[in-house]
Amino acid sequence: MTRRYVVFGAGAIGGAMAAFLDRAGFEVTLIARGAHLAAIRDAGLTLRTPEGSTTVRVPAVGTAREVRWRDDDIVLLAVKSQDTEVALAGLAGAAPPSLVVVCAQNGVANERAALRRFENTLGMCVICPATHLAPGVVESESSPCPGIMDVGRFPDGVDAVSEEVSAAVRAATFDSRAVPDVMRWKFAKLLSNIGNAVEVVCGSQAEEGELGEVVRREGEAVLRAAGIAHASPAEDAARRGDLITLRPIEGRRRMGSSSWQSLTRAAGSIEADYLNGEIVLLGRLHGVPAPANDLLQRLANRMAQERLVPGSMGEGEVLAALRAAGIRPAG
Repeated sequence: MTRRYVVFGAGAIGGAMAAFLDRAGFEVTLIARGAHLAAIRDAGLTLRTPEGSTTVRVPAVGTAREVRWRDDDIVLLAVKSQDTEVALAGLAGAAPPSLVVVCAQNGVANERAALRRFENTLGMCVICPATHLAPGVVESESSPCPGIMDVGRFPDGVDAVSEEVSAAVRAATFDSRAVPDVMRWKFAKLLSNIGNAVEVVCGSQAEEGELGEVVRREGEAVLRAAGIAHASPAEDAARRGDLITLRPIEGRRRMGSSSWQSLTRAAGSIEADYLNGEIVLLGRLHGVPAPANDLLQRLANRMAQERLVPGSMGEGEVLAALRAAGIRPAG
């Protein structure tokens, strides 16, 4: 008998994982909120892919206390990093200590927070183009493989549970490996994700421009100073291979990152504190300034709080602000 997967956070990643797992025959329960929860309860969770749309009917609740927990449940934690502490507090107050928590999230701070409360904590490096903009609907744009979901114990190692989770997401058509160094891969993903704020503030074209390069160079300099290993670009490219293949859904191509989606939905918050902010924090701890990441962290947060549209500032404007302050990026 397979275990139940409780997906905490039914946005783009959590919603897609829940739908694919349900279609593969796994028992799934969702923890969602707001209009999205209401839509799922009313009409099911709709998954749109390049091949078409399906609607799955899975139990959905609003809080951890509404779940009738079992000792062998596995939680796929898929909330944004800024919501992790509240989610974990809810789990700790309702779920058994034997709970397995899999951090299927951007950033590298979630696993440490989870381990404070749950001994069985796993990290998952998620490479999965998915979109959530409308209540009750998620879109998965890569086909036939919807994404890469490598998993391992935190802080390191592979055990029977990580192998089990990897096998389950493979059965749900994702590509997945159980890896002993999952955080090395998550730090590599962090270097990619710090470009999200560039996209949010200045638009998608700026991510490949001078500002995007400056932000990444700062990130690499900070990780070197901190002595933190991460997978190289060549390793990352080899792992991805030709697995991620973006295709249109209903004639539309994917518009933007998870951070872009937060602004587009006017969510009021964004994960910049745990992406660019992680680089800023590590830089301060190890004496390496990261002014571009610092500025973008603050700008992205302000845009989210004021519910501004993505791309409201020009790349030149941000670069000029750095130069006007007499700041020269690291690296």
